[in-house]
Amino acid sequence: MSAAPTTDVRGLVLTRLIDVPRNKLFRCWTEPALIVQWFTPPPWKTIRAETDVRAGGSSNIVMQGPDGTEMPNRGVYLEVVENERLVFTDAFTAAWELSAKPFFTCVLTFEEEDGKTRYTARALHWTAQDCKAHEDMGFHVGWGIATDQLVALAATL
Repeated sequence: MSAAPTTDVRGLVLTRLIDVPRNKLFRCWTEPALIVQWFTPPPWKTIRAETDVRAGGSSNIVMQGPDGTEMPNRGVYLEVVENERLVFTDAFTAAWELSAKPFFTCVLTFEEEDGKTRYTARALHWTAQDCKAHEDMGFHVGWGIATDQLVALAATL
């Protein structure tokens, strides 16, 4: 008996084959001094990043809008496999403190493929409505621009 194919209405995916070693991409996702250089598509910018990169460790990446409004993005790392996999969620803010409104969990994978890196970012949302809202906010364009910035920075390391 085979299962019928299903469509995940709570997930968004961006994947690219990148000609940069995966350890450099991983560094750009985990080192605060690098995160602030690529993370946010213009006209937004990343003004602060704090990371404790270990399962259970917290992070806070603060973005700033063109009008000066700051948007903190607090979360907790659920899984860290150096240069291979990074999983984090906003369901917790720090030290396993529950967030007021969880939005998504991000699963990043960095896989070697023909001397390059298969980079995949999966945004897994708590509800179909949250997924749709993220898509409507410009997930594909925004994460695409951020990924271009990530690749450009990683190539210089």
